[in-house]
Amino acid sequence: MKRFSLMQASVLFAGVLFMFASLVQCRKTGDLIKNLDRSYTAGADSTVFASFSDNTTIATADVVPDVNDIIKVRGVQTIIHEYCNTGNCHGGRVKPTFDTYADIMKYVSAGNPGGSKLWEYITTNNFDKAMPPVNSNHELPTTDKKLIYNWILNGAKQTPDLADFRPAAIRIINDGCGSANCHNQATATGGWARKGLLSITSADTTMYTYTNPSTGAQSLYCLLTNTTIRDQVWNAYKDSVKKFYSDTVAFASFRPYKTVSTPVSASSTRGPLQTYDDILMDINYPKGLRANSSVVYTDPVTLKGYYVRGNNLNSSSVFISRVDSTLLPANPFTGVYNTTQQGGMAYDDGGLKPSEVALLKAWYFADPNVPTVWKYGINNAGILKYRKTGKIIKL
Repeated sequence: MKRFSLMQASVLFAGVLFMFASLVQCRKTGDLIKNLDRSYTAGADSTVFASFSDNTTIATADVVPDVNDIIKVRGVQTIIHEYCNTGNCHGGRVKPTFDTYADIMKYVSAGNPGGSKLWEYITTNNFDKAMPPVNSNHELPTTDKKLIYNWILNGAKQTPDLADFRPAAIRIINDGCGSANCHNQATATGGWARKGLLSITSADTTMYTYTNPSTGAQSLYCLLTNTTIRDQVWNAYKDSVKKFYSDTVAFASFRPYKTVSTPVSASSTRGPLQTYDDILMDINYPKGLRANSSVVYTDPVTLKGYYVRGNNLNSSSVFISRVDSTLLPANPFTGVYNTTQQGGMAYDDGGLKPSEVALLKAWYFADPNVPTVWKYGINNAGILKYRKTGKIIKL
């Protein structure tokens, strides 16, 4: 009879042990998983920026992409590589592999998470189909499932576009800028109320005290909390602005008087950025044009002084330059560039991260509702250039 050597016996024992472990794994049983629920209940959230790659260099990046030119996030490819494409699984002996976008897309139905095999595998409670295998103790967290879900729902694109940029950008602006003491409708209209320009009662407002975390200095803001009055007043103001600038001669009587800054308000407040329409209005008609500190026009009949300029292009501030400190803006009417950066709306107000600034910039230049003149100037002469290289952003 042939005898086994000690080495052969060890190999045989290891093989049996591996087969036993595999059987246990395939049976999908045990205390670790008996109460496991792999389903995803968080639902869709278009404001979550979900991309295939970790790094997305935006289309208008500088010659050498600057700090605010690359959107750095946790991408779907990285998640799949961590949980599926490991050396002992779909990155090694187990087929199929998930090395490339094309490989992954074989198991994805773009726009339809529920119809995608990839989504079924990572959320199913049929433990015989579950991936990663449930006994591997390597379950995807809800945050990663949310990224994959939204990526598939948004079209499962290899390169993100406007549909990915816009919802995430608007959320960043709302969360980072629309605080009670900042770009807020209640604060702007509350300033008018405090000045006595509105007929309200004390029950319609509330006071908000802001304490500067660096200096300890306090500022008191009046908030118009009566939403019915606030919406009526703010929407009427926006309609007046849009009407006036559509034809300043024909609609001269629509020149707005109630500005969002001194001297009409008791304390200086900023133009609201709480809705998409608010943001587009601020892009089209910069607050600096609507909120001068001195009279720029006196009605020859009524002698009333107005603080609103008549040329909506005669502005030294561009919305995106107030966010991105790597850019210098030009006045689109005169063509003269600023010599110093702005960027305060990101760093002074909201403290945005470079990737968030890059995402805002990607949305800004991709959105067709942002007028071309506020992207590239008059006749594509340029309105924004990079501070370091002088590169002018053009079509």
